[in-house]
Amino acid sequence: MTSSDSDIRALLDTRVEACQDKDIDRLMSLYSPGIVYYDVVPPLQFVGTEEVRRNFVRWFDEYDGPISLETHDLTIATDADVAFVNMLHLDSGTRKNGLPISIWVRSTVCCRRSGGGTWSITHEHISVPFNPENLQAWFPPEA
Repeated sequence: MTSSDSDIRALLDTRVEACQDKDIDRLMSLYSPGIVYYDVVPPLQFVGTEEVRRNFVRWFDEYDGPISLETHDLTIATDADVAFVNMLHLDSGTRKNGLPISIWVRSTVCCRRSGGGTWSITHEHISVPFNPENLQAWFPPEA
């Protein structure tokens, strides 16, 4: 594992922790000002930190209490000042309506390192796996 790989792992760990804690300022500190973020909710594309911030606040507000994010199948590829990452997240928690939810999401994250050596997220794409036969989101089996 290269030092760049370790730096990206640390950035992603901070991202997960900030999401779990609903710490919007800590989370947004990881994103570049020109972030392009694709999500499963309209308008599907969010450009710039203000739009992405509003989208994360919307997501945080859907949960009563913390959000659990378990990272699975993490792959990191780095080269000089660019990194490409993909992973699965098991997103779970209790919604504001009192119902527990657990859903898998796919995440692709692209990062760039600035001249000062700091990595930031410049592109992120979230998708939800679904069954093409019934067009329903795929939920993990009950434990």
